[in-house]
Amino acid sequence: MVVFIHPTAEVDPRAKIGYGTKIWHQAQVREFAEIGENCNIGKGVYIDLKVKVGNRVKIQNYVSVYHGVTIEDDVFVGPSVTFTNDKHPRAWLWDESRLCRTLVKRGASIGANSTIVCGVTIGEYAMIGAGSVVTKDVPPHGLVVGNPARLVWFVCECGERLDKNFKCPKCGKEFPELEKFKGLME
Repeated sequence: MVVFIHPTAEVDPRAKIGYGTKIWHQAQVREFAEIGENCNIGKGVYIDLKVKVGNRVKIQNYVSVYHGVTIEDDVFVGPSVTFTNDKHPRAWLWDESRLCRTLVKRGASIGANSTIVCGVTIGEYAMIGAGSVVTKDVPPHGLVVGNPARLVWFVCECGERLDKNFKCPKCGKEFPELEKFKGLME
């Protein structure tokens, strides 16, 4: 299969869709959006103009990804996640100068019903707990939860919580470089 686009999905012909990607029921992909290879775009997903999505990304049902968002490779975005793109929104006031960018780095996972306030970077392999409201940068491998989201510890690339020595109890990988981020914990 080259690309699968469900008949009820609306994909602008100016969007770029990578090999092996599937776009499901009632999704909308706007002009000049770029979606990489082997992605899965769920039911009712909205991908705004000029959004960039890497390879092997899974975007679950009813996610809104607005202009200004870049999602790198191997990212998981849970159901009903919302990204924003304007720090001071007004219904009657919008132009490109108000655009506030967000970057989700490789391997990160964002839990269901989370809100990502624009202007942040979510680090490599970070994990955002379900229902969190991310208002500031998340370090690599950071585990954040709550509203506003706060750093509570760190996770491995495999998703397991690291022990107090920054070692994964499941796969044995060690991450001593994460010690420098401990000071970000509240």
